[in-house]
Amino acid sequence: MKVILPENLPDPIKNTIRGNFSIKINLHYEKGKNIIRFKSISEIHDAAGLPKPQHPLISMTHCGGHTDLDLSKDPVYDVLDFYKIVLITDPRKGKMKYGQSHYDFKEGSLMFLAPNQVVGSVEQDYSASTRVLLFHPDFLLGFPLAQKIKQYQYFSYSVNEALHLSDQEREVMLSLFKIMKEELSSRIDEFSQEVVIAQLELLLHYANRFYKRQFITRKAVNNDLLQRTEAILDTYFNNQQTLQHGTLTVQFLADQLSISAGYLSDMLRSLIGQNAQQYIHFKLH
Repeated sequence: MKVILPENLPDPIKNTIRGNFSIKINLHYEKGKNIIRFKSISEIHDAAGLPKPQHPLISMTHCGGHTDLDLSKDPVYDVLDFYKIVLITDPRKGKMKYGQSHYDFKEGSLMFLAPNQVVGSVEQDYSASTRVLLFHPDFLLGFPLAQKIKQYQYFSYSVNEALHLSDQEREVMLSLFKIMKEELSSRIDEFSQEVVIAQLELLLHYANRFYKRQFITRKAVNNDLLQRTEAILDTYFNNQQTLQHGTLTVQFLADQLSISAGYLSDMLRSLIGQNAQQYIHFKLH
């Protein structure tokens, strides 16, 4: 599959989505025009110039660092039908451009993307060591994780809300990626799926724990967000904007704070024990 940007795309959008590594990004462009959708992992491997995946529903690739993968072949793509987890581990590299801003991932970071979300490419240092895990929802069928995975809200976080790993946390994640990589590379048998899903579920548990740690270590920043949240709610209710705009939604509140709705709920839960919807109802009554 050869991926070509449509000629009528505005230059700023072209510049934003060109690059060698795709992550979640909001592209404000007319719906229905040249939207690229990847329905299978094999398609995305083909577009990126990668060998065919050994399993049709899951793959893991290691990009940059000392690998031989040509990252310049990595495609631009808009919508994926599968999950994506990205682990950046090089302690010296990994500064990534998102829109007009650069984010520093030199200590190691983890990013999550759920199916059917708009994605695009961004600039990344080609020498950064990046591991990409792709898996289709069908890979989880018949396992409790198929439903449980929907509870992890960090799959809807923005890139600037990525999980920044400590050295110890990075080693934990690397060990889990290594086990899954070995299982997928050399031992695909009747036990492989169960083993990989067990490691994947453990990875998600650890991500949940490490995000809780991140909320705690960034308490000063999050307290500022809490104060801004209270101010927005007070202004909204005191000015009786509910009469004009209707019931306040979590998405509206998140938009006012320039963060994702999932991150807002998890941040509030870590600080006050209520998610965003519960806190709105609390302030309303």
